Amino acid sequence: MTTDIKEIWIIKGYEIFATYGQNGLKIEPLSKKVGKSKSSFYHHFADLEIFTEYLLKYHIERTKIIARKEQNAENIDPELINILIEHKIDLLFNRQLRINQNVTPLANILQKSNKIVGDAFLDIWISDLDLQLSQKQVEGIFSLALENFFLQINIETLNYEWLSSYFKNLKKIVSNFV
Repeated sequence: MTTDIKEIWIIKGYEIFATYGQNGLKIEPLSKKVGKSKSSFYHHFADLEIFTEYLLKYHIERTKIIARKEQNAENIDPELINILIEHKIDLLFNRQLRINQNVTPLANILQKSNKIVGDAFLDIWISDLDLQLSQKQVEGIFSLALENFFLQINIETLNYEWLSSYFKNLKKIVSNFV
């Protein structure tokens, strides 16, 4: 499988955005990571704004992949946790969207990606936690849990031990509502 130069730029830019946010996207350091000249960047994308649009489209595609995997998962631990670990960079990208949701294009993509992934995630969550709450209550708790999750994750915490502990603790908290 060959990867074209444009895709390499997007993948590296996606990783940098996921780790450092939009302010971390600088053409010169990015070109060093890609191993190509700055003129190659400008040839493919013209400017950072257009490049960011490509990153956001790429994120939506990655989100669809995650959602398909979540739909096939039957439980949180280990299936969903393994999906989350596999898609660590995608989660960190989504975290950056949350942090920077004051920027309209980022907020729009955050909303889209949450809808795509959230529905599949919510189904597993309801089933695995055996929640006996109304749909509104479940959605409210899920929304809070999601915010809490993205506040806590980082490159180090997205591992099996931390995620397993996080979901066990969340299960305990939610069981207090029943």
